[in-house]
Amino acid sequence: MLRYFLLWWIIVAGAAKSLAQTAGNLPKPTKTQLEWHDMEFYLFMHFGPNTFTDLEWGHGTEKEEVFNPTNLDCEQWCRIAKASGAKGIIITAKHHDGFCLWPSKFSKHTVRESNWREGKGDVLKELSAACKKYELKFGVYISPWDRNHPDYGTEKYNEVFVNMIKELFTSYGPIWELWWDGANGEGPNGKKQVYDWKRFEQTVRQLSPNTVVFSDIGPDVRWCGNENGVAGKTNWNTLDTAGFTRGAGGPPQDTLNTGNVNGKNWIPAECDVSIRPGWFYHKTEDNKVKTPEQLFDLYLKSVGRGANLLLNVPPDGRGLITGYDSAALAGFNRLREMNFSKKLKFDGVSFRKKNRGRFIYKECLSDGKPKTFVRFNHDSGLVRLYMKTGVLINCIVLKEDLKKGQQISGVKIEFTGWGVDSEYRQVKTISTVGRKRILSFPAVNAKYITITLINKGRRSRLSEIEAYLIDEKLVEK
Repeated sequence: MLRYFLLWWIIVAGAAKSLAQTAGNLPKPTKTQLEWHDMEFYLFMHFGPNTFTDLEWGHGTEKEEVFNPTNLDCEQWCRIAKASGAKGIIITAKHHDGFCLWPSKFSKHTVRESNWREGKGDVLKELSAACKKYELKFGVYISPWDRNHPDYGTEKYNEVFVNMIKELFTSYGPIWELWWDGANGEGPNGKKQVYDWKRFEQTVRQLSPNTVVFSDIGPDVRWCGNENGVAGKTNWNTLDTAGFTRGAGGPPQDTLNTGNVNGKNWIPAECDVSIRPGWFYHKTEDNKVKTPEQLFDLYLKSVGRGANLLLNVPPDGRGLITGYDSAALAGFNRLREMNFSKKLKFDGVSFRKKNRGRFIYKECLSDGKPKTFVRFNHDSGLVRLYMKTGVLINCIVLKEDLKKGQQISGVKIEFTGWGVDSEYRQVKTISTVGRKRILSFPAVNAKYITITLINKGRRSRLSEIEAYLIDEKLVEK
């Protein structure tokens, strides 16, 4: 009998050790990635010759003098960004046409060759300075594809691209985020380039180790798999990248949208979308700017699903953001402030860490402090929120502490209240939480809310629970 008991104990102890090791080995965000998560929302700005030629993808043959933003005002961009609640700006320093918004020494297709400011202009210099003045993060998009450079399609171009990266980081830093896509088309000689991505990454890490690098496969942030600004309802911050490359060789788009539940790398999703149908400015789209309500819906489906929102707002040919776009952005910010500024107060918050045992009263889940949290055990944890009287609620916000990795895999939310004749109960379910999960629904009158966390053998860390009554017209459809 003793032998069987010892065997059982060895099996159980081994399983527990294996489970602990699994939890301990979860991918975790770096300090820089945690700071990136807190950015939530920032602007993309597509700007270049396409702004003046009415194209989306330039051919690389456009004459440099076509670029002439006579009223360029990067401080106006920053004022509008601040008024929208955005925390940074990423600019297309070089798009596929190869035109550089800075006077690069490694190209003859730049602002230096244009007539703008007598060839002495530098968009990156002005925007970098404006971002510092208005306390916004500064980021850069630089396309590896170059439809103008004569060395594209040869080994020489990798050296050119590395030198351009060095120019960006040594002349315009600090650069908070570097945005790469995997675009790889033909150059002037009809050839495609074999990119030396390893060298590109090493160059960035050496020059600026705290810069967040975006691409299909990171290494720090990933594409969400679409250009609609929508993250997956299940959204893991982890991703497997082995065997994949940037561009056409990237992971399937549905995988990019949801991440991998047991992914080996912490590479969270960024949702890019334009405020207009196109990415560059087109006058014919002035009446097609997304409304504040549409932008709010995108916020729920990106930031509200644990991702970040990168909203493109293209300057026009003057070098200014139009009134159509700025009005929509200001309205979007007002909607967020109006609907998320007043949290509904709970009269009590309690939790229990196991399926049995008493509830423990705790305020840290509703104290507004992201650094406080409750850690739940490997099995599911329960949280109860109490209100002395019934309260109308149509939005719940959950925040997971991510320092030790993403661990909550499912949540059941039960609303209990009293109708005219009897008690009633409604149940909502979601999967992942991540940095922030916003769940909106038709309003219910609840006296208390029970939240059950499903952890699948992981120690989850819940940092905050918030409840709101938002405008019913804004509830996610």
